[in-house]
Amino acid sequence: MKKLSMLLFALGAVTLLSAGVAKKKKKVIFFGDSITQAGVGPEGYITQLGAMLQQSHAGQYELIGAGIGGNKVYDLYLRMEKDVLEKKPDVVVIYVGINDVWHKASSRTGTDFDKFGGFYRALIKKIQDNGAKVIVCTPSVIGEKKDGDNEQDADLNKYSELIRSISKEQSLPLVDLRKAFLDYEAANNKDNSEKGLLTSDRVHLNKEGNAFVADQMAKAITGL
Repeated sequence: MKKLSMLLFALGAVTLLSAGVAKKKKKVIFFGDSITQAGVGPEGYITQLGAMLQQSHAGQYELIGAGIGGNKVYDLYLRMEKDVLEKKPDVVVIYVGINDVWHKASSRTGTDFDKFGGFYRALIKKIQDNGAKVIVCTPSVIGEKKDGDNEQDADLNKYSELIRSISKEQSLPLVDLRKAFLDYEAANNKDNSEKGLLTSDRVHLNKEGNAFVADQMAKAITGL
C-alpha cells in the first residue's frame, strides 16, 4: 500500500510538472521598421495575429513588436541586444528591407546590396548564438502596381532573392511577402493602382494588408 501511494504521488508530481511546462508560452519577437512598429496597433498585423493564435493555439504564444520607423538592417543590428536578445525570445521574425531599398532613392541613406547581405547574415548568427530560432521575411512593396511598374521593383526583387537564398542556405523558415503581395496584386489590382489594396500609402499596411501579413506569418510561426 505504501509503495502504491508513493507511485501515485510520483505520477501526480510528473503530471503537475508536465502541466507547468506546457503552460510556458513561446515568446516571438517581430524585429523590423515602421510596418512592425504599427503592427502592435489595434488593426496591426501583430495584434491580428495574436487574435488568430488565441483562437487556434490559446495560451501558447506571447507576441512582442520591436519595430522602429525608418529602420534599416544595420539599425536592427545595432539595437538587437537591448530590444531583442535581453528579452530572451524563443523565435525572432526578421522583417526588414523596405527602407534599405526605398531610402537609396529618396534620401540616399539606404543600404548597398552587399552590405545588406552582410548585416542580415550577422543578425541571424547573433540571434541563433543566443538560442532563438529565426524566421526571415522578404520585403513586400513600394507601390502596389504590377511588378515592374513601380520605381523600386527591380531592387526589391533583388534584395528579396537574396533573403530567399539565405533562407535556403541556412534552412530557415521563410515568409515570402514579396511573392505573396505580387501574386495578390496580379489577381486583384485590376486598375493597376499604386495604393489602396493592401497599403495606405504604397508602403504601410492598411487593415486588409495587416490581415494579409498576419495570415502569412501564422503559417510560419505555427509550423516551427
